Amino acid sequence: MRALGNTSLSRRGFLAASAATGVGAAALSACGSSDSGNSSGKTTIEWWNITTTEPAKKLWAQRAKEFEAAHPDVKIKIVTLENEAYKSKMTAQTASGKLPDIYHTWGGGVLEQQIDAGLVEDLTDRVSSWTDTYVPAALAAYRFDSRTYAVPFDIGAVGFWYNKALFKQAGIDTPPTTWSGFLDAVRSLKSAGITPIALAGKEKWPGMYYWAYLSMRVAGLDAMHKAATDADFTGDGFVKAGQHLKDLVALQPFQKGFLGAGYSTPTGEAAAMGNGKAAMELMGQWAPVVEKDAGKGLGKDLGFFSFPAVEGGKGALTEVFGGGGGHAVRKGAPEAAVEFLKFFGEKEFAGKLVKETGLIPVSKDARGALTDPNLTAVSDALNAATGFQLYLDQAYAPAVGQEINDSVAALVAGSKSPQQVTRSVTQVAKSEKS
Repeated sequence: MRALGNTSLSRRGFLAASAATGVGAAALSACGSSDSGNSSGKTTIEWWNITTTEPAKKLWAQRAKEFEAAHPDVKIKIVTLENEAYKSKMTAQTASGKLPDIYHTWGGGVLEQQIDAGLVEDLTDRVSSWTDTYVPAALAAYRFDSRTYAVPFDIGAVGFWYNKALFKQAGIDTPPTTWSGFLDAVRSLKSAGITPIALAGKEKWPGMYYWAYLSMRVAGLDAMHKAATDADFTGDGFVKAGQHLKDLVALQPFQKGFLGAGYSTPTGEAAAMGNGKAAMELMGQWAPVVEKDAGKGLGKDLGFFSFPAVEGGKGALTEVFGGGGGHAVRKGAPEAAVEFLKFFGEKEFAGKLVKETGLIPVSKDARGALTDPNLTAVSDALNAATGFQLYLDQAYAPAVGQEINDSVAALVAGSKSPQQVTRSVTQVAKSEKS
C-alpha cells in the first residue's frame, strides 16, 4: 500500500493510520547526532518509519531486536509516526539539515531535494552486491544519475481491476490492450446494461490516475520527466492525454453519482466494485482488500490487467505507474545503519513480510513467498516492466501533484478543457520552480 506525497495511507483505504505513541520531543530533536554513542557505550541508530499498523509494526520492532542481538554494540531507536505527522516532521528536519540515521522515503522529488542539499548517503557501492536481485522498477524511484540513495522494501503498481463475470456477460473475451479496444469494451459493457467503471470523483486522486497513465502512454516517460524539469506541461502529448480522457468521459462510463463518491465509503468506488455494481476500477495493488472491506469482494471473479497502450503514442504497455516505500540513510550516519538495511532486506525476513503483511516483494528471491493471485498479477507486471513512473505527487513537487489532481477532476466534471489542465499545471510548476 502506498503513502505518497500528498496522499496518506488512510486515503488509499488500505491501512488505517494510527497515532504514533512514545515519540517525545527529545526523540525528534536528536537527529544527526546518533553516531556519538550513548552512556552504555553503544552506537545508537535512530530509525524513523511510518509503520503504524499490525502485524508489520510488531515485525519491524522484532527485526530491530534481532539486529541488536547480533550486534551487541548497537542500539536501534525506533521512532514511528503517522503518515501526515511524519511528512510534517521530515519537512522540518530537512530544513534544519538534521535527518534521522535511517528514514522512510518514497523517493522522487523530496528525496532528490535532500540529496541536492547534501543530506543523504550515496549507497550505490555498499548495497549493489545484495540488491542485484531487486526488481528494477522497485529501485527506480531511489536512483538519480545512476546512483542509488535508498533501498526499497515495498513496491506496487496501478492497473485495471475487473469483474470477469461482467466482462463475460458483455461478450468481452479478453481484457483490452489498446485504448481503442478499451473504449470498445466500455461501449460493450454499457450495451449490456453494466456500469463499466467505478470512480471516486469526490477524492480526485483516482481520476488523476487516468491522466497520468494516458500521459505516459501518449507523451512517454522522457516527456514526463522533462515536463517536470522544464516546468512545462503544455506539450502536445499532455493535451492529447486530456483529450483521450475527455473521450472516455463522453461515454458516461462511471457509476451514477460518481462525482460525489468516495473511495472506501459504503457507497463509494471500492464498494461498487466489491459488490459487482461496476466492471472495472483503475487502482493500486491494495484494491482487492478494500473491495472486500467496503463490499462483498469478487473472489475468483476478480482479475487484473495493465493500462492499455495508446495507438501512436510514445509509451509502451509494459511501462508501469506506481510507487512504494524505501529506507534512506543520512549523510555521515554510522556504518551500522547500512548494515541494518542489509539485515532488514535478507531473504528470510523479506519472505515473512510478504506472507504476513501482504507486501509485494522487491527482490526476486522473495517471490516464492507470494501466493495471493491478485498480488502475483501486480508483481508480474512489475517484473516485466520496461519503464516506471513514480506517483505524480512524489515525482513532482507536492503543489504540482495537487494541481494535477484538481485540474483533472475539473476535466472529468466537464469544467476544464484538456488545454486548460496543462496550462494550470504548468502555472503551478513554474511558480514552484521560481
